[in-house]
Amino acid sequence: MRPRIEFSLVRSRFVHHLRLFRTWTCFAAVLALAGILGGPSAYGAQKTKPPTLDEILARLDANLHHYDAAVPSLFCSEHAVSQVWPGSAQENTVTDSVFRLRRTGVPGHSTALEESREIEKVNGKPATSQKIDGPTLLSGVFEGGLAVISLSQRACMTYELEPVKKRRSAPYVIRFATALTPANAGNCLLQDSSKGRAFIDPVSLEITHLELTTPRHRIAPGDAWSPPVMGKRVLTVDYAPVALGAGTFWMPATITMQAIRDANTFHETVWSFDATYSNYHKLEVTTRIVPGSESPVR
Repeated sequence: MRPRIEFSLVRSRFVHHLRLFRTWTCFAAVLALAGILGGPSAYGAQKTKPPTLDEILARLDANLHHYDAAVPSLFCSEHAVSQVWPGSAQENTVTDSVFRLRRTGVPGHSTALEESREIEKVNGKPATSQKIDGPTLLSGVFEGGLAVISLSQRACMTYELEPVKKRRSAPYVIRFATALTPANAGNCLLQDSSKGRAFIDPVSLEITHLELTTPRHRIAPGDAWSPPVMGKRVLTVDYAPVALGAGTFWMPATITMQAIRDANTFHETVWSFDATYSNYHKLEVTTRIVPGSESPVR
């Protein structure tokens, strides 16, 4: 049984609802932030005074709204190492793929972000199949990672701003934890009790590093012959600015994940996924009408 680790098991089911909710929330957040800070010039004038948690959340929400609305379809290079310990070395895989993030239409004249990959090499050899047979997979970070710290999730989470360090370049750090209840769980991005930290660049107020720990996560769903595999999941994402077309977006540069099976009744097993992403490009299709007298270029 090979576990597939998904960052979000429920986001795809209500992505349209989330986006509509975000649109209105972010619009209100931008207005609120403008009123609090008085626009970019006022923010620059108040640099000596660290922003409050509410101000940072409003700015993050505006950044998230911009990402959702404007990030183009893209592709990049993905180098992923998937391992399990203890286990056979033959189970571990290194895959080199073209990773794609596409904007797709959904009912209601909205769009969603869809992840896919084209595997080029497995363990250094040309791929013979598009099925990854690694011990574990990871999906959903590009589509849902930045939304963990957002106004739309405030009903589902508790946020706490750590004391701001005096060093000018020190990042702002927000600690978060899920606050799931029967009333709010249906609209929550994270469906397992989790906690973590987000590191935020003090100049751009973009998330540069995200840590997420889920003490009890369903690693594999199980089947008729075996129960689900449960354990601890630790996920980290490092973000970096990437120029795509006329805009700049903060995209994952590295993603690491460990899933550790509960050792109560079995020996401890660790699945890991380590991936790096580089060579980002906007996914474009160009066409040109060739005159009848001109031969197509092959």
